[in-house]
Amino acid sequence: MSSKVRKAVFPAAGLGTRFLPATKSVPKEMLPVVDKPLIQYGIEEAIESGVEDIIIVTGRGKSSIEDHFDKSFELEHLLESKKKSDMLAMVRKISDMSDVSYIRQKEALGLGHAVLRAKDLVGDEPFAVLLSDDVIASQTPCVRQLVDVYEQYNATVLALMEVPRDQISAYGVVDAEPVKDARFGDRLFKIRNTVEKPKAEDAPSNLAIIGRYVLTPDIFRCIESIEPGSGGEIQLTDGLKHMLKTRPIYGLKFEGTRYDAGDKFGFLKATVELALGRKDLGPAFREYLKSLSL
Repeated sequence: MSSKVRKAVFPAAGLGTRFLPATKSVPKEMLPVVDKPLIQYGIEEAIESGVEDIIIVTGRGKSSIEDHFDKSFELEHLLESKKKSDMLAMVRKISDMSDVSYIRQKEALGLGHAVLRAKDLVGDEPFAVLLSDDVIASQTPCVRQLVDVYEQYNATVLALMEVPRDQISAYGVVDAEPVKDARFGDRLFKIRNTVEKPKAEDAPSNLAIIGRYVLTPDIFRCIESIEPGSGGEIQLTDGLKHMLKTRPIYGLKFEGTRYDAGDKFGFLKATVELALGRKDLGPAFREYLKSLSL
């Protein structure tokens, strides 16, 4: 097995019903946070983490994702003719940032099924999975933090975050024991079990799985070995539970701020806070917010 995480999978075939009516014709992954689509934040994070190849699992009505990461000759020609060099460089950077491959998920049959669709493109090597709904701002990219654990332990690694008990039922939750490792402080755990969306009183901990994973290729065998769950969906957490029978899995409380941009309120928070952090927008936007009578 290769020790280098070269590929990242982005499941992007969902219907995005929580953002209707906008997502009736626009993929949720293409909704802009400030001035970049959601999925671009994740792809930039993956590339900054050392990933070389991007695999996007798409579905019907998602062609604008492919268009966004493809060359736009007409737009480039227009910007070049108008001598808008900064904009031209920005547009070219998007299409040049990585090799992008696409595979269709014809039916939305769960996250595990979406990951399984990428099997032939991933091959027999470790890979990252990023969910575009989770925008993570951090000094060291979240995926890079997970890759550091993978390179040390040669095992699957999940991104973890402490979640208030009254919100725990919205997440996959882990039962885990701390691992003593000076490099990662008190942030590293060995997973004993995973529970999908437990009631608060039944949750084994307040450590929730967030949409970043580094997976070993045997996850494909594990997903193929499980039965569909409720609604006929194949869940990644069930595949991880199966993996625990034969291989260790680790979890890392990542350092950074996570925005749940799959939720309207979280999307608004991400937009406001990321805009405030921008040198070109932050100062004026901050003064505008101060001027509001709230």
